[in-house]
Amino acid sequence: MAARLLETEVLVVGAGPVGLMLAGELRLGGAGTVVLERRSAPTTESRASTLHARTMELFDSRGLLDALGTPPDEPRGHFGGVPLDLTLPSPWPGQWKVPQTRTEELLQEWALGLGADLRRGHDLRAVRVAEDHVEAVAAGPGGRTLRIRARYVVGCDGENSTLRRLTGAEFPGQDASRELLRADVAGVDIPNRRFQRLEKGLAIAARRADGITRIMVHEFGAAAGPRVTEPEFAEVAQVWKRVTGEDVSGGTPLWVNSFGDANRQLAEYRRGPVLFAGDAAHQQMPIGGQALNLGLQDAVNLGWKLAAEVRGRAPAGLLDTYHTERHTVGRRVLSNIRAQALLLLGGPEVEPVRTLLAELIATRPEVRTHLAGMISGLDIRYGAADLADPLLGTRLPYTELTCPAGPLSTTELLRTAGRGLLLDLAGDAGLRTAARPWADRVVTVAARPAGDGPLGAARALLVRPDGYIAWTGGEDDVETALDNWFGPARRSVAISGRNSDRN
Repeated sequence: MAARLLETEVLVVGAGPVGLMLAGELRLGGAGTVVLERRSAPTTESRASTLHARTMELFDSRGLLDALGTPPDEPRGHFGGVPLDLTLPSPWPGQWKVPQTRTEELLQEWALGLGADLRRGHDLRAVRVAEDHVEAVAAGPGGRTLRIRARYVVGCDGENSTLRRLTGAEFPGQDASRELLRADVAGVDIPNRRFQRLEKGLAIAARRADGITRIMVHEFGAAAGPRVTEPEFAEVAQVWKRVTGEDVSGGTPLWVNSFGDANRQLAEYRRGPVLFAGDAAHQQMPIGGQALNLGLQDAVNLGWKLAAEVRGRAPAGLLDTYHTERHTVGRRVLSNIRAQALLLLGGPEVEPVRTLLAELIATRPEVRTHLAGMISGLDIRYGAADLADPLLGTRLPYTELTCPAGPLSTTELLRTAGRGLLLDLAGDAGLRTAARPWADRVVTVAARPAGDGPLGAARALLVRPDGYIAWTGGEDDVETALDNWFGPARRSVAISGRNSDRN
């Protein structure tokens, strides 16, 4: 019997948080989306549990925060283990502790509710890349083979990406030289430790409300060797005892893994119809939760652009800005993570640098603000740093607004079902009339800030679906801006984005 052929517009490989976030973003933009996942069920391991301020803002702009309830928030973060206050202007400063299992559950429900087609138990085996499409083969449940034809494929399948291997994508960087051993353990009673540097190594321990203790340990001078499988708990317990003197071998491990300080980044996030996001595009130590947040923000940057491309609404070159923007951001994050890894895992030789950094953070407010902005993602600015308007390229800052429909926040206004936002802050009827031909792609709202705030004297803002300001100005050049970011004005395009099966 011939393998079934599934046709779609975008094939996403990997149903972790990044793949599910991307699937939801694609469906908001009307793109037919199939997600392949080799696991037959969602993960039960909450490895990444930190959401930073920028990600929380993005979740709010998609109406997802209510479902999270009130997760614990820790305003204090760190840079390489040196304490760092992450408080910055945002409704959600700090580190919000949400188990990865809950993040995946939330994003899966959202993506499926928007019409994404999730195929669990399907392992990608082959990919053929043509100029204008890809063809993939996956092994499914019961040995069945599924063939997929898509206009684009996006690898969101982690640092050991199968799609990256099958396509031979160049992934330069450094292999791991040091590693942290990590385990979630039940039945142990040890003191909590926050980046405690002892004579023989680094020890971290955090007991959760359910009684489970997460431990992480590094022995100074120990080199990271190649691992084919995850370490045994016995190894973690032995290293923990050598570093701390405590015996945790009687505990029950829920899961064990290790992560090294490998630092790699794809040379190209896009080549033709093949793209990558998340850990498939960049490999880094998951210090301070940055890896998860970096990947989720990759997905939000890519989703609206790729949807516009497949639906025939994108201006020339829009999709290429995904690599331009996110490769730059990724390179900067990988650089700060590499510096933090040296501060965390280096031996006594790094103590003078740690002491100096702690002094600068404590006495120089601009140093603290700079590092907090970098870690939280709030300081991202797309485009040239010397742009005339300081708002251009930055995220739309959280602001309370007075609108005809009543008081609304800027994140609430961004719930535009995948469309852009033209914010008229000066009551300019001519501006709104000029934007009318783009009504199928851009929502226009007249509003005024409720008080003094970060929008300053701005008269009008054009905001991309990912929340970044693409243009500031007035009626005279708004049409050019709309054309540059959302394509030529034309009549509304019906959005279906259906997938189809054929035998």
